[in-house]
This record gives sequence, structure tokens and C-alpha cells, in this order.
Amino acid sequence: MCAVQKSYSPLKSNVFCSELLYDFPDASPGLHRVIMTRPLKELFHTDIIHSYRQVLHSQQLILSLLALVVGALAALGAIAFRKVLSFVQAIGFGTGEETVYTFVEVMPFWQVILIPTLGGLIVGLACKVMLPNARAQNMADVIEAEAYRDGRMSFRNGVKAALISAFSLGTGTSLGREGPVVHLGASLGASMARLLHLRKGASRTLLGCGVASAVAASFNAPIAGALFAHEVVVGHYALSAFAPIVLASVTGTVVGRLFFGDIPAFLIPGFEIVSFLEFPAFVALGVLGAVTAVLVMRSVPIVVSTANKLQIPLWLRPACAGVVVGCVAVWWPQMIGVGYGAMDAALNELYDWWPLLQLLILKCFCVVVCLGLSCAGGVFSPSLFIGAMLGGVFGIFAAQALPHLASGHGAYTLVGMGTVASAMLGAPISTTLMLFELTGDYAITMAVLVSSVVASVVLDRGAGSFFDRQLAARGFAGKFGREIEPLRRIRVAHIMRMQFTTVVGTERLSAVREKLVDAPHGELFVVDGAGRLTGTITLHELAHAAFDSQQENMLTAADIARVKPPVLMRDDSLEKALKLMESSGEEHLAVIDTVQTSAIVGFVHEKDALMAYNTALMEYQAELHGADAPPKIF
Repeated sequence: MCAVQKSYSPLKSNVFCSELLYDFPDASPGLHRVIMTRPLKELFHTDIIHSYRQVLHSQQLILSLLALVVGALAALGAIAFRKVLSFVQAIGFGTGEETVYTFVEVMPFWQVILIPTLGGLIVGLACKVMLPNARAQNMADVIEAEAYRDGRMSFRNGVKAALISAFSLGTGTSLGREGPVVHLGASLGASMARLLHLRKGASRTLLGCGVASAVAASFNAPIAGALFAHEVVVGHYALSAFAPIVLASVTGTVVGRLFFGDIPAFLIPGFEIVSFLEFPAFVALGVLGAVTAVLVMRSVPIVVSTANKLQIPLWLRPACAGVVVGCVAVWWPQMIGVGYGAMDAALNELYDWWPLLQLLILKCFCVVVCLGLSCAGGVFSPSLFIGAMLGGVFGIFAAQALPHLASGHGAYTLVGMGTVASAMLGAPISTTLMLFELTGDYAITMAVLVSSVVASVVLDRGAGSFFDRQLAARGFAGKFGREIEPLRRIRVAHIMRMQFTTVVGTERLSAVREKLVDAPHGELFVVDGAGRLTGTITLHELAHAAFDSQQENMLTAADIARVKPPVLMRDDSLEKALKLMESSGEEHLAVIDTVQTSAIVGFVHEKDALMAYNTALMEYQAELHGADAPPKIF
């Protein structure tokens, strides 16, 4: 039993105290009543307010709650994207089903060509008017935002890009829907972080949450969604990001199942590995998958270069791709759209080797044309399509060579899907787990893992995944270039020193000697009468004349200065500063305001540049381990 009484304390004027009287019936008489007296203000502040602040400043708790919200919203975005795509496809081709190619087969040829062409024209104009740089957005933009822009993305641009991609795919573009969905989910997570003024570590995590939820909702694969976000976008598996991303992925899966049911993306029949002796065949398939992926990725820049030479406007290029895809689809309607229907047919062994080979070659051609001519769409579904056809052809010939050891070519179709997808995306782990979630077959998963790892090893001899190549073309170091990002983000103006000593070029040697003694770091900056930087003087330049009394009154600062020294601008990056120091051998670089005036405004010391870079790297490492200082996300 507990009673509370209020009394006035003469020792603490105007302070109410709380007397908590605890009765213990079973205790001894001396312990029958215990009185505890604490000021009410202290009681509330210590117990309630302190606990509230601990919850408020718990970064992991807040991120986990936000991850649930982002996961649900990103999944709803993925669902809305698929609905819009199906609606556009139904208008153009008369059906919103994934087996659209069966409807295209009976359409007039002119309509098959016209729909992708008009769709491409509208997409090109929409990109020109609505999107930055007049180009479609894709996964490379998500990785760039995560690695180089502190997880900052525009939700408005994300919605615009998703609508354009849905229209592009709905009118027959031979690309995939997962890339646009991932971009939309990432932009949603990043925008929430910006709306709440979260710190950059939390912003990157919420961006990854959007990616994970979008993938999980698309494939009904929560484990693969979480690992895809880490493997392809986030670039690390620190617990500070892992827990929220897993929550977002599971949330996306739950929301997706509420709308679509617990149905996998592909209805895969039961496959069985006949013998472990066929694993060398899976290794060979991994090599072929890597070679195929490299050929596709290296062909895209050729198409881009050809379009540039022909001076085709950016807004017209998707229409040109639509003409190509439409012409091919007149005879091979499987080229229209995402291609899931054709992949299902290949998995169920409905194609012989010759149709599979034709579809493989033509899909590679259409994908290269669409990517090179700036169509809106992703590369995940195309890589699955190409892998399915490659695996099917390989499986048929493997079964003919060793019929008593080989599994059905449907199993090789599934392994080929994982192989080419992991090579194109640079994601062998998440791709393998995705297929495991789809099949639940441990033996098939082992085969996919072996083949995917072999493909990734072969691909590492080149320029990496398709996204790495896109980032490299934009001047970035790739998805794991986060260590280089501070070099480009930090500006010279942030680290330069403004305590420097100048000397006019007409001053005599004696004045130069006196100023050099007091100059910071033993360097003078020589300027002319208008204040323009003309040279620098160190003890090295002064050495040959410092103790020559005969030249004391003859030489001037301009006579002994080293002319045309390397200089920096205020807005130059730390990367440029360090490269210039390395190439010139200088420890100090002057900073000027503009090239026209050349007025010195400061200088950069090599030690300051290296310290700034080291501090940025330490902050990044702290983010990875959830140790931001101060420990807040706001």
C-alpha cells in the first residue's frame, strides 16, 4: 500500500516535496513504514524527463520507427508504379498482364511499331521538360546520392521519373521495372530524411530503407531486399544501418503481400540437381554469363557514341529506340516490355534451343539499344531475361552431352538468371538469396551461388557492374568511392588560412629578408602594385642572394621570386588541392579570388588538407558504426 502526502519543507523554500509512504505488513515493526522524501521537480526531471530524452536521442530507435514508415510508403509506391504500368500497357496493347507478348502476336504490324515509337517520343519530351539533365533517372542516381550526396534525393523528381518509366515500359520499352521502383523508394526515404532534418548518416540509412522495401515488395523476398540495399547501394553491413533496413524490407514484403498475396514473382516448377558432378557445368555457365554481361555493358557506350556522332537530340533518342524495338517485336513479340511472360515459359521448358538462342541475341540487342538511346527503365529484369535464355541454351546442350548427369534445362535457366543478374548488378549475394526465397531449393541455390561468384570474379577483371560503369562515365569512383567523396565535397575555402604575408615586387632584398623571418611557414607571396599574385619566395629562392652584400641594394623581390606559382580557387575541391601539391611538390598553395584579378585571399597548407581529409574519413567511419558525434540524428 502506498500513500502520497504533500508537505512544505522549511529547508527548501517554495518547493513542494513528495513523501512516499510504503507499508510492509509482513515486515518487522521497525521496518513497518519507510518514508522517502524527494522534491517533485527532481522526481519528474530525473525519472521522467531523463527517460524521455534518452528515447528521443536514441538514434537506433528513431531510425527503426522511421524505417517502418519508409518501408510501408516505398511498398505502396512500388504497388502504384505497377498499377500505372499495367494501365498504360492496357491502353497500348489491350492487356495489363505480364504475358503481353501473346496479345502482340495478333496485333497489326504497324501498331506494334507505332506504339513503342510514340511512347519513346513522349518519354523523350517528358525527360527534357521534367527531369534534371533531360535524361531518365536510374539506379546509378541512387548509388550516386548514397555515396556522393549524403543520401539527398528529390522526391518530386523521383515521382516524375517513376511516371515516365511506367509510361516507357507500358508502351513497350525492352527494359525492367525494378530500377524505377527502387529509385522511387530511395527518393521517398531520402525526402523523409530531409523533411525531418536528419543528419547525413541517417539520411543514407533511410535511402537504403526505401531501396530494400521496393525490392522486397517487387519480388516478395525480404531477405534479398535487405541484402540488395546493402550490397549495391549502402556498401556496408554496419548494424546502425542493417537493423532499420531489415525492418523496412520486412514491412515492404508485408504490404506487398496484402495487395498481391503471398505469390512469388516467378512461378518456378520444382527443379532437382541430379548430381553434384554437374557443378563444373555451373562454373562454365558462370564464365559464359560474365562474358555475356560484359558484351552487353560494353556495347551500350558504342550506341551512345554513335548517337552523338549522328547528333540525334536527347529527346528524340527514345523514339528511335522505340522504332527498333517495334520492328523486332513484329516477329519476336517477347521483346515488348519487361518480359516476365517469356521468362516463365523458359523456366517451364517451353522453348527449344533455337528459339532460346534467338531470344537471347535479340534481347541483348534491344536492351543495348534502349539503354544507349536513353530510354527510361531498369536493367534488372533484362539481365534476368538474358540469363534465362542463356541458361536454357546451355542446359539443353549440357543435357545432350551428359544426359545421365544433367538436370533439366529449366534448372540451368534458373541458374543463368541469377548468374547474369549478379554480374550486371554486381550483387551475387542478394541475387542468390532472392532465388532461394523464390524456390526454397538449397541445391539449386548452391548452383546459383557457384555460378554467380564465378561470374563476379571474371567481371572484376573489367570495370565492374553496369552501375559502376555508369558512375565512372559521370566521373565518380563507383559505388564504393565513399572514401573519395570528402575529397570532392570539401572546398578550399573551408580549409585555407588567411594569415599570410605579402611583399610588393619592387621591395628591396633587405625588406624581403625581414618579412620572410616573420612569414607563416617561411613563405612570402609576391604581388604587384594592383595586388595580383606574381610569385612566391621561400628560403630556397633567397639562398643564393641572402648573404651577398653587393646585391643588397640591387635585387628586388620580383628578381628572386619564383614566378607563376601553382594556385587554387576558393571553390576548388580538396582533391584538386592534393593532386596539385603532389604534382608540383609544394607544401603551400596560394588561393586567389578569380583568374582575372589574381588577388590572393589565403593559402592552403598540406598538413591542413590532410587533416581535413582524415577528419572526414573518421566521421564516415563513425557513421558506419552508429557513433555520430554528438550522438543525435537531428
